[in-house]
Amino acid sequence: MRKRAAVLCGAAAVVAGTFTAVPADAGPLRNTPTPSTAPAAHAAKPTWRKCGTADYPTLQCASLKVPLDHAHPRGQQITLALSRVPHTAKRYQGPLLVNPGGPGGSGLTFAGFIASGLPKAVAAQYDVIGFDPRGVGASKPALDCEPGHFNPVRPDSVPSTPAIERANLRRAQSFAAACGRKYANVLPYIDTLSTVRDMDAIRRALGAGRINYFGYSYGTYLGAVYAKLFPHQVRRLVLDSIVDPTGVWYDDNLAQDHAFNDRHRALMAWIAKYDATYRLGTDPESIEAKWYAMRAALAKKPAGGKVGASELEDTFIPGGYYNGYWPYLAEAFAAYVNGKNADPLVEAYEHFAAVDASGDNGYSVYTSVQCRDASWPRDWRQWQKDSWHAYEQAPFMTWNNAWYNAPCAFWPTASLGPVNVANGKLPPALLFQATNDAATPYEGGVTVHRLLADSSLVVERGGGNHGITLSGNTCLDKHLTAYLTNGRVPRGGGEADAVCEALPDPKPLTSKAASASSRGATLHGLLGPRG
Repeated sequence: MRKRAAVLCGAAAVVAGTFTAVPADAGPLRNTPTPSTAPAAHAAKPTWRKCGTADYPTLQCASLKVPLDHAHPRGQQITLALSRVPHTAKRYQGPLLVNPGGPGGSGLTFAGFIASGLPKAVAAQYDVIGFDPRGVGASKPALDCEPGHFNPVRPDSVPSTPAIERANLRRAQSFAAACGRKYANVLPYIDTLSTVRDMDAIRRALGAGRINYFGYSYGTYLGAVYAKLFPHQVRRLVLDSIVDPTGVWYDDNLAQDHAFNDRHRALMAWIAKYDATYRLGTDPESIEAKWYAMRAALAKKPAGGKVGASELEDTFIPGGYYNGYWPYLAEAFAAYVNGKNADPLVEAYEHFAAVDASGDNGYSVYTSVQCRDASWPRDWRQWQKDSWHAYEQAPFMTWNNAWYNAPCAFWPTASLGPVNVANGKLPPALLFQATNDAATPYEGGVTVHRLLADSSLVVERGGGNHGITLSGNTCLDKHLTAYLTNGRVPRGGGEADAVCEALPDPKPLTSKAASASSRGATLHGLLGPRG
């Protein structure tokens, strides 16, 4: 693969000059943001109604009007969808706002997930508050820039010819242009800073002087930025699977390429361990070669008319988020290679990768936030250079990830600047990070631990899952429980204050229902696009 990447670079250079994006109007950097000085509009108290589900029967829902532009609080209003699992204990510790990540992840049922995952005595002390961030799900307006953008079969992600590269670039440009046409007046306000100000509007509407916050993945950046703008409104802060705020967002995505490649190779090693089940061999490198041979075959003849090379990558990317998917992916891989049976592969694609209307919405918000939050290269030649360089070392999803983010090269709004989240004004914060996390690599947790004075970092050693609390690791959860009960954090000093060993990797399936019902699988479903 490394040799092939070098050859392909020459072909890619042919079209480099054709697709150079025009820079958007320069926008101010916001490295040290401050809350809006405009007077805040009165936040009406939410009216809660029952909206329970079979999984979360005590869930309640409400809505809240907030300004589209918080600098003009009495201007155009938008609507946020809220959810709540109310406290039941005599001891009440206030609202616990929760966010599953994304950006673009819906947070309505996430309140139920968190409330049911915590010990009952702990959850009972909080109003667990979920919300669909601006642009997402049940909030209005909800973005959907280009329905069906991910319909199969897409061009091969690896631009091995100028024609393939042009086809992928047209898709990225088309998506960015569609967002600009449909949401010209909204896009300048779909960003992390605006969502943070929405969170403070939620706090005011709840009548709370301070909030508790629990965020996963992108939700960790959201929480850190909220803490930067409103440090005195933070009571407790839990961040799980932590975004590196110094790489927002272009560099963070390049770091993901290497981390996901490592997780993909870990899957190959796991399959080798169970050769008696999968019959793909005992050498991980040979198994990996079979995977890439399968990819090449699907590029020529997509399975079921749905799973081409790009869709295969989409199907296996979730294995980098959650090891519980490995048995399903291994079964589909083995069936295709050993039995020429593509049905399990199509089934895996439909379960793990196919994008429905909610996925279209999530991706629309993902791009809107990431493209607006920080500067991206506007010259496609920079993307080419960086992606080919990463691909030579990490071929699994480098180009897939590049095209996923490529609309930012052509985005119709100016970019803001990433927020410097360094903070010495907070109460102790509790951070969780797995050493082998692919979506938010380990260095992000170490960096935020350094930037948030008085924070405490709990590391899951050997873990590759994304979103590690409330997924069955009792060592991690005891620290979370102690913190939410009485604010106590571990104090070990050094890079980590406490270390928990990761749960064992899964075993081959004996029953599909056993793995499908896992809380880790449920969490990944809530995380939103790319976490």
